[in-house]
Amino acid sequence: MPTGKVKWYDNEKGFGFLTTDDGKEVFLHANALPADAGEIKVGTRMEFGVADGRKGAQAMAARILDKAPSVAKAKRMSAKDLAPIVQDLVSLLERSVGSLTNGKYPEGDASKIAAALRKVADNFDA
Repeated sequence: MPTGKVKWYDNEKGFGFLTTDDGKEVFLHANALPADAGEIKVGTRMEFGVADGRKGAQAMAARILDKAPSVAKAKRMSAKDLAPIVQDLVSLLERSVGSLTNGKYPEGDASKIAAALRKVADNFDA
């Protein structure tokens, strides 16, 4: 079976093109993907059968070999660098519990808490 990478794919429309390892373009329709494929991204490596369609080569029974590398994961900070931020966040949250229990939002630390939460969430979610 030939292999290649996704050249482009529109998840909403359900089609796109693969580029085979030898440089040929092959049409990819959502029907050729496995049911659990999820979102298809540029650069995803696939193995697939090829059939001659009305307008050229068409992928059949595609199988995902390797997902495309995540840009977000490549940009997130190391776990060692994130650890002190998480510790600071926990401390800030623990200090705010008293105010919240008394029905007040923490005044001085609110923006620090929000910024730390965003930073941690962005790195965890990558």
